[in-house]
Amino acid sequence: MKLRSGNLSIAISCFLFTDQLPLFTLSSFKLREDLVELQRPYPDIAWIQAFFDFETTVGIASGVFRLVPLADGSWKAHTVFTNLENLKGFPEQNGPRRDYQPNHGKWAAKCAREIECIDEEPSVVVIGGGQGGLDVAARLKMLGMKTLVVEKNERIDWLESYAHSMELDVWTSATVMSVIPGTKGKKWSVTVQRPDRGERTFEVNHVVFSLGFGSGIGRVPDIPGQDDFKGQILHSSHHNLATDHAGKKVVVVGACTSAHDICADYVENGVDVTMVQRSPSYIMSTREGMPRLMAIFWEGGPPTDVADRVNASYPNSLLKLVHQRVTKDIADADKELLDGLRKRGFKTTLGDDDSGFLLMAWNKGGGYYLDVGASQMIIDGKIKLKSDGPISRFTQTGLLFDDGSTLDADVVIFATGYADARHAYRALLPESLHDKMYPIWGLDKEGELNSVWREVGGRSKNAELNGIWCMMGNLALCRFHSKHLALQIKSYEEGIFGTRYQ
Repeated sequence: MKLRSGNLSIAISCFLFTDQLPLFTLSSFKLREDLVELQRPYPDIAWIQAFFDFETTVGIASGVFRLVPLADGSWKAHTVFTNLENLKGFPEQNGPRRDYQPNHGKWAAKCAREIECIDEEPSVVVIGGGQGGLDVAARLKMLGMKTLVVEKNERIDWLESYAHSMELDVWTSATVMSVIPGTKGKKWSVTVQRPDRGERTFEVNHVVFSLGFGSGIGRVPDIPGQDDFKGQILHSSHHNLATDHAGKKVVVVGACTSAHDICADYVENGVDVTMVQRSPSYIMSTREGMPRLMAIFWEGGPPTDVADRVNASYPNSLLKLVHQRVTKDIADADKELLDGLRKRGFKTTLGDDDSGFLLMAWNKGGGYYLDVGASQMIIDGKIKLKSDGPISRFTQTGLLFDDGSTLDADVVIFATGYADARHAYRALLPESLHDKMYPIWGLDKEGELNSVWREVGGRSKNAELNGIWCMMGNLALCRFHSKHLALQIKSYEEGIFGTRYQ
């Protein structure tokens, strides 16, 4: 492996050769000859990408490496990615390992008892029944761990078929009231309340928070005069239906995903709406952008399990450089759309360091809109736009801007993102632990996402938070990383985890 000189070289050498490799006794390396490929994404960029399998003391693992050509004709290792696939002695209970015994018509009753945790207490409580929560619950179930998913809404909607097919234990219309240190030999005591069944407390070693970005408090800028405004002010997280404001003048402050979606909904329901843009937004049409950015997941691409590993194998700092080129290609293809927006006064950007929405998504989960139709509504004037200056204050009838212009409104919606995602954790955990949590989301100094798919306290540094896990991300991220989170929990319970590298 070729390493850069200086402190980084020393750090990587220590990590690999001194601290980690001796602990896990790597063996049984085998090249996947069917997954070796010379790739050339651009005329001046080339590498050989290949997969390999290997074993460690406790696990079955895989890897992806890339070799790049040098000027002297030699090839050097450029990136190496490794991935834990399974734990030795604790295989997933899928395929022929699943329970195949007939139940003679008792399946419904058996499931009802399992969901109510009558015969067995859960080992893990998952807070949130979205894609992340259900994914990790399914992974844990396949590893033989009883897991209860607690969801505050009445239904989990389009995911219900998945929960039903996987026979997951899900409580809906249920609210977690507190997560406090346990008292019965387990790490955490979790109290859950249901309107029809009262409270119940579970003692578990692991609690997975799967609440997404929306778990934070809606961020509303401090604009003077809000008490003077005679209309309604709300954050996008509290917006319900466009028809709630039929016949009214609506102003949406913000120009990214939520703002575009809300404005489009108002237009489609005949409501007068104006978007107020305060700073430039990255705009990319899904038609032109997604096939270029997500080609590996498109029709004709490799199997999903291969695509997931390839997608995860690029360091973000490298991916940024590649995305700078792809972003330019997308912008060229979207030229007519972007020119139309700019002609209307909409301010655009190519993203952080001209890398599109990649770093925006990783660092703050916003700042962009992947167009599915609202951009044309702006171009056509169906979504009105005001982007010529900062907001000065509220008036009784709307907004006053720094340039002296005004905008009348009956309703002002702030589609301005969310505050710290740790708010939802702090609402349930003891106050003494609030400041010991690591940041959630955003890239750390090594270019990795903070706290996601692992414990939020860093285990060895803030041991009081051991067993509090973060699960979030889009469907593809949750599909892949849910297994990593589940394997960590299983390895802790079986006493084979070892020491987390800090």
